[in-house]
Amino acid sequence: MTWRLPPRWVRRVLLAPAIVLLAVVLVPTSAFLVLLALGAVTWALPGRLRVPRALWMASFYVLWDAACLVALLGLWIGSGFGWAIHRPAFERAHYRLARHMLQLLFWQVRWTLRLRIDVVDADLGTVLTGTPVVVASRHAGPGDSFILVHALLNWFDREPRIVLKDTLQWDPAIDVLLNRLPTQFVTPRKARREGAPSQAAAVGDLAEGLGPRGALLIFPEGGNFTPRRRAARIAALRRDGRAALAVQAEQMTNVMAPHAGGILSALDEAPGAGVVFVGHTGLDRLVTVHDIWRELPMDKRIVMKGWTVAPADVPRDRDAAEAWLFASWRRIDEWIEEHEPPEVPVAPAA
Repeated sequence: MTWRLPPRWVRRVLLAPAIVLLAVVLVPTSAFLVLLALGAVTWALPGRLRVPRALWMASFYVLWDAACLVALLGLWIGSGFGWAIHRPAFERAHYRLARHMLQLLFWQVRWTLRLRIDVVDADLGTVLTGTPVVVASRHAGPGDSFILVHALLNWFDREPRIVLKDTLQWDPAIDVLLNRLPTQFVTPRKARREGAPSQAAAVGDLAEGLGPRGALLIFPEGGNFTPRRRAARIAALRRDGRAALAVQAEQMTNVMAPHAGGILSALDEAPGAGVVFVGHTGLDRLVTVHDIWRELPMDKRIVMKGWTVAPADVPRDRDAAEAWLFASWRRIDEWIEEHEPPEVPVAPAA
């Protein structure tokens, strides 16, 4: 079940102040001091210590969210109470804030959850220097969108424009920050209003004017991989009379068939952009809350790999581009299979 997103004024007037108030109440309480002490020793003590790790991480996230909201309020006041909030100088200030906040968050994630992130063979910082890019990543496990944005901001010095599910606006800091930066929030198909503009067209609008340090981040699968969603995507391709693509989708056992509309619209609006396809392993089996609880502390190594395509090598014919996208997704699937076979593999079709 997906909770319906409340109107923006409700999120600003109720949700955001509630997080700040919770942080103010949390800090001086004895419970927080106990959590602080437990958090300080979780790295040194043996054992999994799931409860103190989970409580400490949740408390830290509340404080992190509240600190981000206070900083965002300062930027809003400094912009003339929102008058100049979308001007280039303030856009850069918001990117700097996002960069520092994500550095802090992932420092804590490494310390508390023992999560290590490695990037292999990623030439985004060299081959496409000074070139706008469209980054198309697989979607699997909790937090991979955070990881990708962190990598683009802090490792590759990019200013990402992001395509995300609208439900992430339940988080007040994400809601305020990303609504001030170039972002396209995607609404699930069944929740869209009749007559609403095409989401593929909206992604294309987001890519328009992508600068040399710009990077449009999109997840063409549209959601985290699950066997049920994979089967539904294959069935949808067959219903649409796209049997050849359905056969390719059946052969991909670790990823779902990508939706082509958004990424192809982005490339139409940013013809000078290169493309980076991203695969990653390490979060595949973290699907439910029970999975995450079972794995605490995660003690995981997330491996990310990027495949770079120069602008001149991006197909411009739509049918050829869609076939190229599926072939690239098949390559991601094969790489995942080599590096981390799924615990319960999905048998390919005969």
